[in-house]
Amino acid sequence: MDLTIYEYSKCSTCRKAVKWLKDQGHNVKQIPIVEEPPTVQELEKLVASSGLELKKWFNTSGEVYKALQLKDKLPGMSVEEQLKLLSENGKLLKRPIVTDGQKTTIGFKEEQYAEAWS
Repeated sequence: MDLTIYEYSKCSTCRKAVKWLKDQGHNVKQIPIVEEPPTVQELEKLVASSGLELKKWFNTSGEVYKALQLKDKLPGMSVEEQLKLLSENGKLLKRPIVTDGQKTTIGFKEEQYAEAWS
C-alpha cells in the first residue's frame, strides 16, 4: 500500500512509525511536516478522513502550542482560524500524520497502526 506520512525527522515517534510502516511492506512517501505542513484544504480532507475532532490535531505538548497559549485561545477560535494556524506551523500539528487518501491516523500506537495499516 502507498502511504503518505507527514513527519519530523528529529521526532523518535515519527521514526518508529516510518520503520513500522516500511517493515510492513508499505511504500512510504515522507513529507517533512515543519518545512511542508499540509495546506488548509489538505488539512480539511485529512481531518475529515481521520474521524477525529480538530482539537485532537494540535500538538499540545509542543513549545509553540504553549508559547502561543493555545490552551486558552483555541475554544474561542473558529474552525477556519484553527486550520489556518495548523497550516502555517507544522510544529503545532500532532505527528506523525499517515494517510492513504481514504483514511488518516495521527500519532503512533502500534495497535492502532496494525488495525489501520495492516
